[in-house]
Amino acid sequence: MTAPTPHPSTEGRTPYPVGLLLAGRRVVVVGGGQVAQRRLPALIATGAELHLIAPVTTPAVQAMADAGELTWHARPYRDGDLADTWYVLVATDDPAVNAAVSAEAERGRVFCSRSDDASAATAWTPASGRDAGATVAVLTGDPRHSAALRDAIVDGLRDGSLAARQYRSHGAGVALVGGGPGDPDLITVRGRRLLADADVVVADRLAPRELLAELPEHVEVIDASKIPYGRFMAQEAINRTLIEHAKAGKFVVRLKGGDPYVFGRGGEELLACAEAGLPVTVVPGISSSISVPASAGVPVTHRGMTHEFTVISGHVGPDDERSLTNWEAAARMSGTLVLLMAVDKIGAIAARLVEYGRSADTPVAIVQEGTTAAQRRVDATLGTVAAVVEAEGVKPPAVIVVGDVVNVLAAAFRP
Repeated sequence: MTAPTPHPSTEGRTPYPVGLLLAGRRVVVVGGGQVAQRRLPALIATGAELHLIAPVTTPAVQAMADAGELTWHARPYRDGDLADTWYVLVATDDPAVNAAVSAEAERGRVFCSRSDDASAATAWTPASGRDAGATVAVLTGDPRHSAALRDAIVDGLRDGSLAARQYRSHGAGVALVGGGPGDPDLITVRGRRLLADADVVVADRLAPRELLAELPEHVEVIDASKIPYGRFMAQEAINRTLIEHAKAGKFVVRLKGGDPYVFGRGGEELLACAEAGLPVTVVPGISSSISVPASAGVPVTHRGMTHEFTVISGHVGPDDERSLTNWEAAARMSGTLVLLMAVDKIGAIAARLVEYGRSADTPVAIVQEGTTAAQRRVDATLGTVAAVVEAEGVKPPAVIVVGDVVNVLAAAFRP
């Protein structure tokens, strides 16, 4: 893509856009600073035989060399360095060196990109991005203009505002998609992309509702809500629904809150679909166990305070024979406890933790409807949390955090 208003230094010059296949071919980068650091990952991804010539590099570039992703020649550029080279990128802050590299490239008929002077180059590096296997590359002669156009195009493809897909790369099957903690902007790019391609969406109550409103009219939405102590759709029925629609030739997205594998029964659904011979894609989601506390100013870990955090499902209380949690071990750990689905059991859980050694003064934060417009945070201690939850009328969904991390950012955090 080219723009009609290039940078003045390149006005009147029209580049010919082409995609270079550099795998196995010698590519030279001269300069090891910030420009090289930004450009090198894309060159590494091509599989090129990559040589970096620079007396010093940034730590990130050195890490690429240490990992064997490129060969670093820790010295200044010398005439002859471009022998047998297919492409060269000049990225030093020395105009004389840049001119010398350009001159050798011209003599050897090697295309040369210069970060300091596009008008003196024989190749321009486009602002590029990727979406769904496609590379978007923009050339304007002005790097800032190119980057702005690139971002607008890629963002439009990712959020669906730019409808450019004319085919679907996958057929019938199932995708288990983690929708994140509630804010529709916190679904992954891949999750949103698959959701846009769905024929059928089987959605949980905790899946971001706003995402469903964006679906085209032809998409069938099936409510698989498991409302606590209310109507619910049995897991076996959900499995059958996924299988029946996929076997009918549909692409089915199972949209869940949080992550499919964090108390989301994603493993059960995958096994059921696999046993039925269906292809299954799993898209991880941002788990509420970490993101909801973060949104309310609670880091689940903090240096010098905790070396571990434990995520526990509280839907079964400590006195229930079905409980699989070792509450004594949890109480004796010094780190953070994150309790999910525990609002109605928090009194019994807190009492058991105190019984096994946790101080009744241990700080507790309850974050209801985390990351949504209805989010609120209620603070207590293990000794008071049961009464506070009742007095404040806290309802699910809520994430409960137990530990000293609850107060570590209190002075600095402003929701």
